Amino acid sequence: MPIAIRIFLVYFLFVGLSGWFVLSTVMDEIRPGVRQSTEETLVDTANLLAEVLRDDVQAGKLSQSHWPQLLKTYGVRSPNADIWGVQKTQVNHRIYVTDAKGIVLLDSTGQAVGQDYSRWNDVYRTLRGEYGARSTREDPNDPESSVMYVAAPIKVGQRIIGVVTVAKPNQTLQPYIERSQRRLSWLGYGLIALGLLVGGLLSWWLSSSLRQLTRYAQAVSEGQRAALPRMPGGEMTQLALAVERMRTELEGKAYVERYVHTLTHELKSPLAAIRGAAELLDEELPDASRKRFIANISQESTRLQQLIERLLRLAQVEQMQALEERAKLPLAELIGALVEGQAAAIAQSKVRVELNIAPGLVLLGERFLLRQALANILDNALAFVPEHGLIRIQAEACMQGVWVRFFNQGEAIPDYALARLTERFYSLPRPQTGRKSTGLGLNFVEEVIELHGGQLQIANVEGGVEVRILLPTAG
Repeated sequence: MPIAIRIFLVYFLFVGLSGWFVLSTVMDEIRPGVRQSTEETLVDTANLLAEVLRDDVQAGKLSQSHWPQLLKTYGVRSPNADIWGVQKTQVNHRIYVTDAKGIVLLDSTGQAVGQDYSRWNDVYRTLRGEYGARSTREDPNDPESSVMYVAAPIKVGQRIIGVVTVAKPNQTLQPYIERSQRRLSWLGYGLIALGLLVGGLLSWWLSSSLRQLTRYAQAVSEGQRAALPRMPGGEMTQLALAVERMRTELEGKAYVERYVHTLTHELKSPLAAIRGAAELLDEELPDASRKRFIANISQESTRLQQLIERLLRLAQVEQMQALEERAKLPLAELIGALVEGQAAAIAQSKVRVELNIAPGLVLLGERFLLRQALANILDNALAFVPEHGLIRIQAEACMQGVWVRFFNQGEAIPDYALARLTERFYSLPRPQTGRKSTGLGLNFVEEVIELHGGQLQIANVEGGVEVRILLPTAG
């Protein structure tokens, strides 16, 4: 299972369970919270009425007073109130008053006058000087039919002469409870969804960063060029830099070891030739032989110098993970300068050079590296073209960039050699001299082209050999 999914699942379980627990707890607390708030209001109302009704209860004139008519009028009022989106169209309080023995003296419904309420908790506890309240179902089989009763004592001094009770059906609170639960549900589930979205994005970001580092490490382990991925910061950046430092150190050690072995192997042949010629020069030799051995020493010294210089250039290119600069390079100007630089060799070989480069083609790359790569291709073409032969250089734009083609007349490349031409130190004998080159030129070309994100192709065509390179353009 991918690490992003595992991280998200853990995050999902944590956020989901925590959110569900908190939301469930708060939802369960809404109903008692609303009822507690209502009970507190009923307490205030009952105590206010106890003070208002005290004189009439003390005088025993409550039933003959204006209170029965007032409570009847109160019961039919229609408030038409809009309370936070809930319409209230009728009053819901029931008010009744008992004497000191619990006998009902006044009832806003007119139904319980004269009845004995002394055993009801609200009256019973209040007459004993305690807080009197109860919740009773109107229908024993319907839990939603409960009514909340809150009583307050009617006192003269410290003597309780009666009880006033204010009742409110819990059913009337249900619209407010449902509204709060509904709003809280939307808000809670929205926050959970937002939390999960943030968790998903965090998991995706972390997984994406790890995938970039993984691809980078795999590319490095396979010997491919790869630019260090750009991390957004923090520990990921430190990890990327640590991987890059490790790659540099490991590659540097392996690279030096490989090049020491390679250089040692390649230097043996020219050094042996120079040593042999030098030993023979110590003896008495004819002038012709002495000149030949001196020429051999000069040729092998030149070969050693070329080998070292090309190895250094190749080492520099191979260590580059990306181009240090990208400049706009007019292709016709670049090719023209290369041909002009080889004018002496072209004239000496009596070779015809044809240039067919579409105007306005501009490459995007590093001037020095591209110039060296194109120069190596032109050197190879001159080395293998016969006297009075033809070298044709063409360039044309395409969807991917620009194709540059170097054609030279000459013998076809053997099939066994085609796939090995870009191998380091692999070379074919030159037709004119029969000698091999350092075998580093096309390897250098391949490295430079890959560094520019292009392609290198070498193929036999009718009448000769064609080297094709694809390079990026400036737009």
